[in-house]
Amino acid sequence: MLKILKNLKASWISVIIIILLLVLQATIDLALPDYTSKIVNIGIQQGGIENSSPEVLSKSTMENLLLFTEEKNEILENYTIISKNTLENKEYTKYVKKYPLLETEELYIRKSSLTEEQLQNLSTKMAKPLMIIQNLTEGETAKQIKQQIISKMPEQMKPAYEEVNTLEIIRQMLISSENQNTDKSPLQEINTQTDKTFLQEMNKQIEQMPQSILEQAAINAIKTEYQKIGINTENYQTNYILWAGLQMLVVSLASIASGITIMLLSSRVAARLGRNLREKIFKKVLGFSTSEFKEFSTASLITRSTNDIQQIQSLINMLFRVVVYAPIIGIGGFFKVLATSNNSMAWIIGVAIGSILFIVLILFAIAMPKFKKLQELIDKLNLVSREMLTGIPVIRAFHTEQREEARFEMANKNLMKNYMFVNNSMNLMMPILMLIMNCISLLTIWAGGKSVDAGNMQVGDIMAFLQYTMQIVMAFLMISMISIMLPRAGVSAKRINEVLEKENTIKDPKNPKQLDTNQKGLVEFNNVTFRYPDADEDLLTNITFTAKPRRNNCNYWKYR
Repeated sequence: MLKILKNLKASWISVIIIILLLVLQATIDLALPDYTSKIVNIGIQQGGIENSSPEVLSKSTMENLLLFTEEKNEILENYTIISKNTLENKEYTKYVKKYPLLETEELYIRKSSLTEEQLQNLSTKMAKPLMIIQNLTEGETAKQIKQQIISKMPEQMKPAYEEVNTLEIIRQMLISSENQNTDKSPLQEINTQTDKTFLQEMNKQIEQMPQSILEQAAINAIKTEYQKIGINTENYQTNYILWAGLQMLVVSLASIASGITIMLLSSRVAARLGRNLREKIFKKVLGFSTSEFKEFSTASLITRSTNDIQQIQSLINMLFRVVVYAPIIGIGGFFKVLATSNNSMAWIIGVAIGSILFIVLILFAIAMPKFKKLQELIDKLNLVSREMLTGIPVIRAFHTEQREEARFEMANKNLMKNYMFVNNSMNLMMPILMLIMNCISLLTIWAGGKSVDAGNMQVGDIMAFLQYTMQIVMAFLMISMISIMLPRAGVSAKRINEVLEKENTIKDPKNPKQLDTNQKGLVEFNNVTFRYPDADEDLLTNITFTAKPRRNNCNYWKYR
């Protein structure tokens, strides 16, 4: 097979372009699941908010947030405070249109120069206090804490705090606890009595929460804050989804364009290879003597020049896509899963690959002998057909039509049975493999659903994992398909090489003797001996004669 592939040198530029485009397409295809995950996780579930570090916060919210963290300075250094008085008219008009709350309150704006790593660190620092603010603002937790605090207040204080939200009560308690005055306020007394047990319990519960749940709660707090500032969160979400969808569409179009170009170039390379092989075989056959024709037979040479070369062309059409594209998708997809998804689900990919390889190896072992025999049966059918067509007068003269029909029927039936067996094997493979793929999808959803319920994954992560799994499975399917085509193409390549590498019995001398140009038409044999390849004795022995050109319509021969 490698000897046949050496003929691709004539199309080396196209081959390099195909390889580069395949690498590009594989890279693009591996990026698509990330966009799906972003649209679902960030666009739909998080309302377009990418992380738990808000781009804008009101001054009151920032003050509340700083009460529940020990990293005040680290957070504040990433924000810039703006107000109506500190901004110029032009800047103020721009900001107040975007953040209407600026008209009545100062705002903290996140610095735009932060790197991805800095944003991630900031999100980690702000997630916990944001979640605490969210829990103290609404929900059953806030109600229980409020009831616990109010129950410890003097009766005369309870009515005053019935309408105050839990966050404001906690805020006053924390501020009063930091007061250094000797006279304790009522809230300080309550704070001393409760010993902040509810806050300690809340911190303990938060520490035990998975990171995804913590971030999701922080995102909900940011949504509430954005609505307070006056940002239209629905438009914010829609804009993110549209932008991510547009990026995904552009990437998909690039993948489609790359795939179409690859197929066109592959077809062109395969067609050029087929043309070159047919040309080489034809030129080689022109130099064959009776001995070579008898060894190969005319029917076999026709099959090798047509059907065998067609098998090579079909293989080349898929070869580049499998040799370059499939390994990148398979290996790259596996590493993407390990890098972006929950590693606890990686075993599903192992199950998928193992099941596919098991099925393919079984079918491969069954169908391989039939593949090798297929070309021989085509040769046999061509041989019988040619003998019948060229010998029709003799067949009719001896009245052997029925015997020849039986010969053709036998060759045709054997080829049909072989084809049916091979095709049934291949047809059986696809439904089994599709069943495996569907079972893997169900297994992924089942295992992923448990991870989502436990808070270890998000829905978008499951969708991305499923896409990566299907890409890896399809890569192995492509490798399996090429492994099935390769044996038949290998047989064809071997048959083609047999013709191209056959040594001609009759060879032209490397340094032919220069003839006298003045004696045109002169033929001279000197001690020539000839024997047929399968004969027991020479037909001609030591023949010597000279044949001179015709002069005046007369032939002159000279024998000695």
